[in-house]
Amino acid sequence: MAIRLPRIIQAKQILRRSSKDVLKGYFAVYVGESEKKRFVVPISYLNQPAFQELLSQAEEEFGFDHPMGGLTIPCREDKFIDVTSCLS
Repeated sequence: MAIRLPRIIQAKQILRRSSKDVLKGYFAVYVGESEKKRFVVPISYLNQPAFQELLSQAEEEFGFDHPMGGLTIPCREDKFIDVTSCLS
């Protein structure tokens, strides 16, 4: 029985590529204090006061020039999940 490595490699490349894509109506944020985890959230969260508070914290910490290049929110992951679960 032969294992076809090219198919496995292709599948990994497809998954990696699709995980980077963000659907229309959503945006990606990086959350965490030391190690950052990527979350994809609805754009509608931008209008929510609780989410805007998280964005204000990010602005205070990083300003508008962050080396990671993406929107990064400097809070604990569990706090972010608590805030966003109330918005859903």
